[in-house]
Amino acid sequence: MSEIDFDKTLESLVEELAAIEHDRWSHWQKYVHSKAARQPDGSLVIPAELVTRWDKQISTTYAELSDKEKESDREQVRNYIPIIIEALKKQGR
Repeated sequence: MSEIDFDKTLESLVEELAAIEHDRWSHWQKYVHSKAARQPDGSLVIPAELVTRWDKQISTTYAELSDKEKESDREQVRNYIPIIIEALKKQGR
């Protein structure tokens, strides 16, 4: 594969993965919004117990997460695998 083909493939891969990342982020935001109380001015108030839980997760390395938390992250990564496999197959042609 030439350098130009590689750059084109990489650019395409970034776009496809960015679309998945947007879907992941959008799904997360829908979840967060569903757990929050919408205020008359449109702002959201997140319950304290969720803030505490998420703050703990934010400050925890992946290695220190529970198996359930790790599996949640793995589920998200699995969404990327088919696109990466396809890109690698195309590169091998």
